[in-house]
Amino acid sequence: MYQKKKGIDIVAEIGGVKTYEDAIQLFETRLDKTHLSRIKEIKHPEILVKLANAVVMCNPDAVFVNTGSDSDRQFVREMALKKKEEAPLPMDGHTIHYDLKEEQGRIIDRTFYIANEDEDVNSLANRMDRAKALEDVRDKMFGIMKGKTMIIGFYMRGPVGSPASNPALEITSSAYVCHSAEILYRNAFYRFDKEVDRLGHFYSNIHSEGLNRPEDLPNARVYMDRSHQTTYSVNCTYAGNTLLLKKGNHRFSVDRAIYENRGGQLSEHMFITGMDGPGDRVTWFTGAAPSGCGKTTTAMAGNHFVGDDLAQMWIDENGSIRSINPECGIFGIVEDVNWEGDPYLMKLLRKPGTEVIWSNVLIDENGVPQWTGNGEDSPLKGINFQGEWERGMTDKDGNNVPISHPNARCTLTSSALANYSEKSEDPQGVETRVVTYSGRDSNTMPPVWAAKNPDQGVVIGANIVSAATATEVGATGIKRAPWANAPFIPGSLGDYMDAQFKFFGNKKIAEDKRPVMAGLNYFLTDEARGGTSKNLLGEKKDVKVWLSWLERHAYGEVDVIETPIGYLPTFDDLKELFQSIINKNYTKELYDKQFSLYVNNIVARIDLQIEAYGKEKNIPETLFKVFKEQRDGLLALKEIYGPIVTPFQLEKDDALV
Repeated sequence: MYQKKKGIDIVAEIGGVKTYEDAIQLFETRLDKTHLSRIKEIKHPEILVKLANAVVMCNPDAVFVNTGSDSDRQFVREMALKKKEEAPLPMDGHTIHYDLKEEQGRIIDRTFYIANEDEDVNSLANRMDRAKALEDVRDKMFGIMKGKTMIIGFYMRGPVGSPASNPALEITSSAYVCHSAEILYRNAFYRFDKEVDRLGHFYSNIHSEGLNRPEDLPNARVYMDRSHQTTYSVNCTYAGNTLLLKKGNHRFSVDRAIYENRGGQLSEHMFITGMDGPGDRVTWFTGAAPSGCGKTTTAMAGNHFVGDDLAQMWIDENGSIRSINPECGIFGIVEDVNWEGDPYLMKLLRKPGTEVIWSNVLIDENGVPQWTGNGEDSPLKGINFQGEWERGMTDKDGNNVPISHPNARCTLTSSALANYSEKSEDPQGVETRVVTYSGRDSNTMPPVWAAKNPDQGVVIGANIVSAATATEVGATGIKRAPWANAPFIPGSLGDYMDAQFKFFGNKKIAEDKRPVMAGLNYFLTDEARGGTSKNLLGEKKDVKVWLSWLERHAYGEVDVIETPIGYLPTFDDLKELFQSIINKNYTKELYDKQFSLYVNNIVARIDLQIEAYGKEKNIPETLFKVFKEQRDGLLALKEIYGPIVTPFQLEKDDALV
């Protein structure tokens, strides 16, 4: 449980401003005439007091109140160039930003939840008691903006007017952070007061990059104060650590869903996309995957793009699950983005007309961004995340230095995409009929399978494991990644899981609108299925087929093979879809490799999860019940068919499962 507004508000304690009148008096002494008139457009006392305390704590030389106007946005762009946080590229509207080479992902080891003495936090996260956090924030952030300009932005995480949107302040000394926020979120300066009054809350984010030196990184910190819905970030520049509107505020939204709206709302690490079905039908999907595991690729495979990273979900009065994207842009990993798999995105990256902030890619001698897996000729030399680069160079350990960092990104507006959907700005969101979960799984699960019921669907999400990706500094190996949301769950996994069971099992959901819940796995290898190659058993373009099968399954238009882990597609249905959707011949040999159940692997995965969840507090018994049913069913199949069970064997004898 989180304790709302309990304990001291750290920025208020440091700043000392307590009243609306005190805040206005401070602004009159610290802001110039233009920005004083702007800040007085905001009438909500709590907002003004929060801002005034941030000014006292950070002590900037100037304050810029960003209204989101064309001239303000241009000021921010020029400031980013002047400060050399970004550099211009030959293509109009394109810039390059480099993070410190030692800070290329989320600094999970230096990220803390600020907690009251008797407050629990996620067992997978770092905790700091409030008294210690006060000392730490005061030490690292007091006066941090001396000599700098503080930029204040007023944003909506979600469409204005939506029941699941969240107002948020972004307070930063980084023009790059502000520039990114202007692309990724909706500047709502003139609506902010009304939205805060309508929704009853707002988030606050305070960041400064400090001197931006490698030697300062040991003192880089990200703090999240759940009680006062405020994040602090210092001595860092990577957007995952600094653009606190994103994953910092996502954590607060997870708290709100679990502890204030349990069973009625969810806040998820999910894409939102629409697939065309037979006739003129559009079926809307949400889907979870850890960063770097295909979430953007899946979102782009849809015909109607809404979002590639986050989703706010709720149940409406008609019994539908509705979803909105808190963001209106893409902060996407570019590794392996190419014309074959990502034509919509590549058009924006390689053709003029779209504003793009690149980060941590290579810029070649012609000023062209280059990255690993772009399907183009490799450059001979250039500048990348670690400095000067040339083909064949190695690091101090003798490893090849890649063209771009695996976590290199592009930031751009979603509305520029050819498959962009106007539904993105609909306050009522989209009706969600399919929910998917996936990770980097090389040897266990098939490419697609569907849950038999909502409880089994929740367990698919709880069961995600993934190879570590470059999004987290220092992360290695295979790890559990429940719902792909675990890094962003502030409270206990037991509370979060209970909210999942209550939401998807909610009787308010109409039976004819209850979503299909399914697993996806793009990373199964030939080696894991008896072959000798480490190559994947599939291609990027196959994603459209897996989604199309789920789209038809949602309406009962395809056959299924029942198994202990859920429903599998039949070969005949997949063969037809491969041909009609991507014009590809699909063989029985490949089907058998992809969809055979390797029982020992799946049972080992279940056992791993049972052991891990058994150490957590308050895990719902439903989880263990579903695991037991699946485990018992798999072992019964093994008794009959051995450790490898083919879909053809199951198709012949559905009664066994």
